[in-house]
Amino acid sequence: MKSSKLSDMVRGWFVGNFDPTLYRTNDVEVAVKTYKAGDMESAHYHKIATEITVVNEGNIRMFNKVWKRGDIIVAEPNDVTSFEALTEAVLTVVKLPGANNDKYPAEE
Repeated sequence: MKSSKLSDMVRGWFVGNFDPTLYRTNDVEVAVKTYKAGDMESAHYHKIATEITVVNEGNIRMFNKVWKRGDIIVAEPNDVTSFEALTEAVLTVVKLPGANNDKYPAEE
């Protein structure tokens, strides 16, 4: 049996090739991420991984669209998006395959 706290994980990632992690694998990455209103990530894309984002709480902007609780967004390889938390937000993010260093800056 293993246990930990989400706060001990790297930016909420608890499955994947991270240190620390609860389950080390390159097959998939899983995180629960918490954002404050106004938090942003600049436009980027992944060459290898598909990233699935579930909005658990709050409102966010990705792909120039507003998403709310219950929405699921799938960013496939080479899809370019930025991110903005419009309110406090909690997201579950699954990235597969797990691909360290697969985040590339882009212009929208």
